[in-house]
Amino acid sequence: MSEEKTPVELEYTLLVVDDEESIRVTLAEALKDDRTKVLTSATGFGALELIDQETVDLVLLDQNLKESGESGLDVLRQIKELRPETLVIMMTAYGKIETAVEAIKLGCFQYLTKPVEIPQLRLVLKSALSTIRLRKEVEFLRSRTERDIQGERVFGESGKMQDLLENVKKIAMSGTSTVLIRGETGTGKELIARMLHFWGDPKGAFVDINCAAFPDNLLESELMGHEAGAFTDARKSKRGLVELADRGTLFLDEIAEMAMPLQAKLLRLLENRSFRRIGGTSEIKFHTRFVAATNKDLFQEVEKGTFREDLYYRLSVIPIHVPALRERPEDIGLLAKYFLDKFNRELSGKMTRISPKALELLCNYRWPGNVRELKNLMERLVLLGNGPELLPSDLPANIVSGETRSPGRPAGEDVVFLTDRVLPLADVEKAGIAHALEAVGGNKTRAAELLGIARQTLRTKIKEYSLGPED
Repeated sequence: MSEEKTPVELEYTLLVVDDEESIRVTLAEALKDDRTKVLTSATGFGALELIDQETVDLVLLDQNLKESGESGLDVLRQIKELRPETLVIMMTAYGKIETAVEAIKLGCFQYLTKPVEIPQLRLVLKSALSTIRLRKEVEFLRSRTERDIQGERVFGESGKMQDLLENVKKIAMSGTSTVLIRGETGTGKELIARMLHFWGDPKGAFVDINCAAFPDNLLESELMGHEAGAFTDARKSKRGLVELADRGTLFLDEIAEMAMPLQAKLLRLLENRSFRRIGGTSEIKFHTRFVAATNKDLFQEVEKGTFREDLYYRLSVIPIHVPALRERPEDIGLLAKYFLDKFNRELSGKMTRISPKALELLCNYRWPGNVRELKNLMERLVLLGNGPELLPSDLPANIVSGETRSPGRPAGEDVVFLTDRVLPLADVEKAGIAHALEAVGGNKTRAAELLGIARQTLRTKIKEYSLGPED
């Protein structure tokens, strides 16, 4: 099975249409590279045949095809009828304003007058390929997200999730500029953010960042960008994620972990719809949808003084709550069977069905890690399983025994109940962190999510308790 290419890995196909062979050869040699395939044609008819047979991203089209007696405008019109998404750059030795206007009306990307210098042409091509790349990225991510939504069936068939799905569709198409998603770890908040983006018919990219994964000063630079010389290591200017997400969506995961000073800057940015790069003086305007997500109660964070009240109200105009998996038990069996099939295909596993008793145990478990925990468990069971059927003996002891934490209690908290004596708080915390790390195979990001703490906090605790390397 061939791997799916991302837009970064995809090649671009360029077609040069000119009746002069010397021009075709010169342009083909000058413009081809490792990621750009160049085709040539002496006639408009031949060009249309190639476009019909291959996916051509960009056409360099001569306005006057004297040898075949064809008009470049007619060929342009036919290209756009055949492949509307194909960009066309027209070249002519006889530049007329009327012809240029007509070409632009027909969808011409750029109109150049011969002789065209190669450096000038490369600049135009760079702009055109950036447009093509963005379109390919949006198409790729939309198809991948739609496949994930269809395939992983993160919503399930319960009434709660079907209602949520309808609301997400309405919000996506409303054009609302800020949305707040709240839900426990592993409920699928990022996938919902992607749905909001793609169902909103975006013209820009989906860009995401985990606010807990960066120190405060670095997070600001990631979001706002910086000018050259803004700080010691800023050797050149850098566009921030807000700029990169222009006309698209910026997903701010774990928004509650953002420091108060940066919260104030984010509020100003949201209210003014403009910002300055670090070290910059000019205001940069943008049209971006902001989707924030958290597994915490932000209003409680406001009351504790760790989150700005004005930012809370600015973000929560349209709130979305994602139910925990235990709140929709009718979806557990459906998801378990789906993940079993999914990982059997991907890992060439032998486990093809779930026994009734094992399914009952899965449905009775409370899943503190939600869909992510169920998905990870099924992957591990398929990878390590031997027989064709998932049996109770294959399941972890806590699922078989029914042991679980109460909703909202951090991973590892149950260890305090495994002894009759009262343990020092540090011992309980250390055991809880060790338990969480073991449960997720040492993945610190997932362990931090399960524990309900920032990744940076987890790193500090790992060092404090000598539980392993910090990174």
